[in-house]
Amino acid sequence: FPLLCGITVRTLLPSFASEEVIDKDHALPNPSWSTDLRFLFDQFMKKCEEGSWKRLPSYKRNSTQKFQDFKTHYVDPKLLKEEQMPGAQLFTRSFEDGLGFEYVMFCNDVENRVVCFFQGGPHLQGMPGFTHGGAIAAIIDATVGTCAFRARGIVMTANLNINYKRPIPLEETLYSEATGLFITLDPNKKLT
Repeated sequence: FPLLCGITVRTLLPSFASEEVIDKDHALPNPSWSTDLRFLFDQFMKKCEEGSWKRLPSYKRNSTQKFQDFKTHYVDPKLLKEEQMPGAQLFTRSFEDGLGFEYVMFCNDVENRVVCFFQGGPHLQGMPGFTHGGAIAAIIDATVGTCAFRARGIVMTANLNINYKRPIPLEETLYSEATGLFITLDPNKKLT
């Protein structure tokens, strides 16, 4: 099914990891979180208590089931090297706390919405003092992908275009939101 997702990114206010416990939920506050990131986390946790939103846990590695589903639907077996899989980590969770991607996502499945609160650590620097555009793109991709996954299952980004309006300082708190709009197209009908 073709899939369209909309996303908004706005500013709210002007090293790879060593081995650790795989089951640690990295979408929980840690000492590197800014007061703004913590405030937004607390606000959405209240919405979770009300029942309309749910916080999404985040781990360094995808579940075995998610990997098997992905492999079954998308991967040419000749391209996959099974021996690499045990050490593979989720890109956005491959840094020590405070050094890379600090984020939490919340979802509202009734509204097909996912919000993400993010701050970039020093290992995500592009120009001095600013978050690399690729890191911002990764968070946008993760937010949109999570929204689509929750609604339709395993997905992959086919195309992602971003027009940046201004540089984002490191450790600035950002908000991204994805809303799913799902349209089923008849492959036998022309779009024009």
